[in-house]
Amino acid sequence: MDARLPAHLEVSGLIRIIEAQGGFASVIARGEKDAGTVLILTMQRGENAVLFERMPQFDGSRPYIVVKQEVPENKQEFSEYIEKRRRQDPDIWILEADIADAERFIASLPR
Repeated sequence: MDARLPAHLEVSGLIRIIEAQGGFASVIARGEKDAGTVLILTMQRGENAVLFERMPQFDGSRPYIVVKQEVPENKQEFSEYIEKRRRQDPDIWILEADIADAERFIASLPR
């Protein structure tokens, strides 16, 4: 039996946590309701975008890890990467979170 939380419930929970911490979150790509991959695009006041994705580990945990960081001199590359991921996986969920301490927020999430 798969112990994963359905993607739409995970995204809803993440939005509530972000808002409870004073941040703002919105879904920019809605994927498969139950089994879609969830990516979290974090930023602070619209700057320093970092994309996190859950990655399975050998110990069975699934922490969010950094898969892409925005380079201020080339913001277009970051946008292109996100669009490429959306084309590769139409079941993907992308949650944009504008939150004060993204690293602390991600570290607080269950693995």
